[in-house]
Order: sequence, then C-alpha cells, then structure tokens
Amino acid sequence: QRSTSSNKITDDELNALILRLQTLLPQLDQSRHGRVSAAKVLNEICSYIRRLQKEVDGLSGRLSQCLDSMDLTGFDAEIVRDLLQ
Repeated sequence: QRSTSSNKITDDELNALILRLQTLLPQLDQSRHGRVSAAKVLNEICSYIRRLQKEVDGLSGRLSQCLDSMDLTGFDAEIVRDLLQ
C-alpha cells in the first residue's frame, strides 16, 4: 500500500508488484526459475493477456453463433443475453 502523500512508487513496491505478477504465470514460477527479470515478467504478462483476449473473442464468437442458431423468442433471447452479461 502506497502512501497517499507521494505519487512515486518505491523500488521495493515495484519489486513486490513484479513478484506478484510472476506468481500469476505458472511458466515463471519462482520456485522453479528463481528471480526473473522485470522485463521478462512484464513481457510474459502482456503475452498472457493477449492470449486470454483471443480466447475470450473466440468464445464470444462461438456463443453468438450458438445463439443465432437457436430458435429463441425475443423474450428468451433477451433473458439469455442478460444472464451472459
């Protein structure tokens, strides 16, 4: 938790954030790889987010196709869309 009196992040805070990000990626598990550079962690996090976004886009497209192929009344379609949001 950063002090509200300063907008600057300390080196310790940055290192703690990088370590937290590293734990989110199994391929960068610290127990197996030790300390990984901040640049590598950030690069892997960005790649991971891009992969997740592609997966979400693909699933969204498949869901839209399924909904389009179903014989739903306007009311039923509205309920399904509300549930998915």
